[in-house]
Amino acid sequence: MTPVIFVPRDSAALAVGADRVAKAITGELSARGLEARVVRNGSRGMHWLEPLVEVRTAHGRVAYGPVTEKDVPGLFDAGFLEGGEHPLFHGETKEIPFLKSQTRLTFARVGVTDPLSLEDYRHYKGLRGLHNAIAMEPAEIVATVTDSGLRGRGGAGFPTGIKWNTVLKAEADRKYIVCNADEGDSGTFADRMIMEGDPFVLIEGMAIAGIATGATKGYIYTRSEYPHAIAIMREAIEIARRDGILGASVLGSRHAFDMEVRVGAGAYVCGEETSLLNSLEGKRGVVRAKPPLPALQGLFGRPTVVNNVLSLASVPVILDRGAAFYRDFGVGRSRGTMPIQLAGNIRHGGLYETAFGVTLGTLVEEIGGGTASGRPVRAVQVGGPLGAYFPPALFDTPFDYEAFAAQDGLIGHAGIVVFDDTVDMLKQARFAMEFCAIESCGKCTPCRIGAVRGVETLDKIAGGERPEAQVDLLKDLCDTMKAGSLCALGGFTPYPVLSALTHFPQDFTPRPMAEAAE
Repeated sequence: MTPVIFVPRDSAALAVGADRVAKAITGELSARGLEARVVRNGSRGMHWLEPLVEVRTAHGRVAYGPVTEKDVPGLFDAGFLEGGEHPLFHGETKEIPFLKSQTRLTFARVGVTDPLSLEDYRHYKGLRGLHNAIAMEPAEIVATVTDSGLRGRGGAGFPTGIKWNTVLKAEADRKYIVCNADEGDSGTFADRMIMEGDPFVLIEGMAIAGIATGATKGYIYTRSEYPHAIAIMREAIEIARRDGILGASVLGSRHAFDMEVRVGAGAYVCGEETSLLNSLEGKRGVVRAKPPLPALQGLFGRPTVVNNVLSLASVPVILDRGAAFYRDFGVGRSRGTMPIQLAGNIRHGGLYETAFGVTLGTLVEEIGGGTASGRPVRAVQVGGPLGAYFPPALFDTPFDYEAFAAQDGLIGHAGIVVFDDTVDMLKQARFAMEFCAIESCGKCTPCRIGAVRGVETLDKIAGGERPEAQVDLLKDLCDTMKAGSLCALGGFTPYPVLSALTHFPQDFTPRPMAEAAE
């Protein structure tokens, strides 16, 4: 059996030298006269071990990491092609505790396969959902997705099946599927990992959505900061088109569906669906007033499904295994699994997919291993730069849409950013307002002006200028932004500000102006 060596081509691995490692391995094979096949896979999501090099042996895949190019000769000397012992050896990859304790449904193939091999994709149960879908009536597909309990994985958690049903019932000469891959939240990278590590699952999910709703054209809208994801998705679409997965007859069926990638300039507000649609149409990315909803009048005025990457990538397993299988995971109204991204000051940062219901404390302290600095955790922000800050006192909160809402928080795209006890929460609140002021599209006054006034008010609090009155003003300003903003950018910015103020009031006290200006 010819050994197979896996070296990730995921952006996280590339950033720490994966290409250099792959080149060193190829050179060492040649120099030693050895035969082996090098596969550039996606990342397993254990970022502290990247680049994670795996070898397929007679006993399964074993892992070594983090590997640098200087480590490569020593790995060969240790017999790593046969799974030899080495200081970087972690045993069987699937037995690494961080990976073993996960429930991988959406990310089942990520890190396992060659992202651009349809043979690999089919071998690991790919396209089963699409084959099932073409044998079903559209309403039956929609009912399956609805019954699964799948909710939007990008922000508000809106039931996916309800959105699809609205588009299915809408009368129009053309309909669209738009994938929101404009992943702009700090501490999030799951969308990118799917596009780079398992692009065919997104293609399959979008094709199923098209068949279910009568849409014949799809667009993936992503940002220019994702060059590797863009290149891989475009190549995967060409491969799928050549193989008859996309085109005038999907897998030889009566259904037509094709798609393409469109790239935006990276405006955060274009993660909001109506701004995204404007940008996709070649217009300025500003928010549209609703109604009409995009499901009725979306892209080019036609009925449009707008779902994010994780939502669409979850669909194939639902159509393959059934609604009841997927719904069996999770708690309450939060069904299925969620790919959770652990980032910030954390020892074991990366992607962890699990069923809804695990507590925030378990994710941070046990799975994430606490802070990388070794200092106590002081705050955790969940849901991106517009998410609330949770103190350790709330670490028993289960990862569940309703449970987080009850604590004035949001799950959003499931990014978790950890801070130790050196963080200044007034500065974090100020960052939220400043971020909103910079990223606002300018369409509505509460967001455009409110965020600027928020920065000024927080600076006055830090400078000791009537702090109690300024705090009252800040709260009133946040209420106005929440109630009056057209979209979630202005409407959710108060979440980090008010949570910081509520849970860390001691940080909202006067401090020297030089410190406040840092």
